[in-house]
Amino acid sequence: MIWRDLLSKNDERLTFPWVGGRTLRQGMRAWSIEGRLPPEFGWHEFEIKGRSAKWRAASSKPDGALSHTLRGFLVGTRLVRDDAHVDPDPAKIFAASEQVFLIDDGLDMFARIAAGRMCEDGPLVYDSIAMPLGVEDDVVTAFLDKLPSIDHVKGVPPALDAAFRMEVRQREEIEHRRAELERLRREEEARLAKEARRQELIAKLGDGAGRRAMAAIDFGEAARAALAVGGAEYLDHRRAQLRGEMVVRFRLNRNRYTCTCDERTLQIIDSGICLVDHDTGEKGDTFFTLESLPGVILEAQNQGVLHVFRHD
Repeated sequence: MIWRDLLSKNDERLTFPWVGGRTLRQGMRAWSIEGRLPPEFGWHEFEIKGRSAKWRAASSKPDGALSHTLRGFLVGTRLVRDDAHVDPDPAKIFAASEQVFLIDDGLDMFARIAAGRMCEDGPLVYDSIAMPLGVEDDVVTAFLDKLPSIDHVKGVPPALDAAFRMEVRQREEIEHRRAELERLRREEEARLAKEARRQELIAKLGDGAGRRAMAAIDFGEAARAALAVGGAEYLDHRRAQLRGEMVVRFRLNRNRYTCTCDERTLQIIDSGICLVDHDTGEKGDTFFTLESLPGVILEAQNQGVLHVFRHD
C-alpha cells in the first residue's frame, strides 16, 4: 500500500458499523464524522470526502465487510471464544469474554456465532450464525432445569462450559437482586403502613387511648403529647435498665425533671420527686401518669413542699 491508497476518492460512499463516537475506521484508514451522528447504533452509509465522513442513511451489512473473524458462544452480549482457556470462576470467565455489538434479535441461548472487526483493534461486531456443535440444545435444557453443571453432557467444549457457568452466574445475580428488591418492597410497605397508623394516632393524641397506642410505635411522640396535657415540655427519652421502662426528661416552669414510666401505659414508676405519704409511708408514684405528673409537681411547688430526687 502506498500513500495514494490512503486517500479517499471524491463522493465515495462506504458502509460502516457505527457503535458511537465520531471516528470511522477500516483497515489502516480513518475518517472523522462531521455534522449529525446516526440516530442509533447499527450499519450506516457515510459519504466520504478526504478524511471526513457525513452520515447519509441507515444501511444493511455488506457481505464480507468484517475481517479479523472470531467464533464462539454468545452469553447476553458477550462472546466466549472457541479457543478460550478460562478459569472456572464465572468472574474470570466474564473478564476473558468480549462484548459484541449489533447482535441480531432472536438468537437462541448459547448460540454459536461469528463476529469480526473493521480494523484490527476495532469493536467486535456480530457477523452471522456459526455452525453449531450439536450439544447446544442439551446445554440449554440443563440451564432451564437449573442444573448446577453440564458434566453429564458429553462433548461439551471448554468454551461452551464457560458460557454455561457465566449464564448461571448472571441468573443467580438477577434472582438475588429480585429477592433484595422484594425485601425492600415489603419493608417499604410496612414502613408506609406504620407511618399511616402513626398519622392516624397523631390525630387521636388528644385522648389517652390514642397516646398509649402511639407509644407502641413512637414513644417520643406519645410522651410529648402526654406531658403537654399537664403543661410540660418533652425534652427526650431513653430506655431504662429494666425492660419495658423509659426514662423521660421534661421541662416545667423553667426547671428540668426526670422520671421513669412504663413504655406502653405511660404509668409513672419513679417520679423523681418525693411522693411519699408520711403518715402511711406509702409511695404514690404509680398513682400518676405522664399526663398527671406535671400537675402534681406544680401543686407541690405551690405548697412549697417539692423535693426533687432526680433533677437535671
